Amino acid sequence: MEQAAVIVGATGGIGSALVDAIAASGKFSAVHAMSRIPYRGTENISAHVADITDEESVQRVAGVIAAGPPVGFVIVASGMLHGAGVTPEKSLRAIDPTVLATLFAVNAIGPAIIAKYFAPLLPKQGRSVFAALSARVGSIEDNRLGGWYAYRASKAALNQLIRTLAIELKRTRPEAIALALHPGTVITGLSKPYRGEAGTPGTFRPHEAAAHLLAVIDAAIPEQSGHLLAWDGSRIPF
Repeated sequence: MEQAAVIVGATGGIGSALVDAIAASGKFSAVHAMSRIPYRGTENISAHVADITDEESVQRVAGVIAAGPPVGFVIVASGMLHGAGVTPEKSLRAIDPTVLATLFAVNAIGPAIIAKYFAPLLPKQGRSVFAALSARVGSIEDNRLGGWYAYRASKAALNQLIRTLAIELKRTRPEAIALALHPGTVITGLSKPYRGEAGTPGTFRPHEAAAHLLAVIDAAIPEQSGHLLAWDGSRIPF
């Protein structure tokens, strides 16, 4: 059966690499690249402009995509760690309610909105995947260094949302798989101030990270739905 793939955050470092890899794989009859900034793709990739924090724009794009082939794959590759006026906190003194709200909006609420409108497009029978990029630092059990309050908490919230989505999907789409994915440290603008160079263990170029993530997704089974998986397929505790 012909199916479509949807990549959210398609103009980001990992997102654009995922679009390229998925389009090149030939596994999907339609590839949809969704982003705030218009995606400049080829004729076999459909570009859609939407902001994941703007529910109306997400609903509009979902309606357009729903008119095409069934959606068998959705991955949310958007996320925020730092930016204008946003810096990971080193201590409680640095907590800013506005920054907390911003990171929750992008890292947790946005993917939840995507799930609200795109999970219902997944087929009721047959394998399908809804995935979102999370982070190891979102693991509560694995938190040994502290700091980064907003980013850690927003990714922990995302992990809970994916877990809850997996439970709901199982009731009507038993072969659907919902995953939170840790891509490792990827050489993008998001990680630039906080990473090593290529070749450092666990640090990857975007095309390498995309290949790892897609391999993990391809190998995933329904029993892993709701898990947080690392780039090498290992399970990270919540």
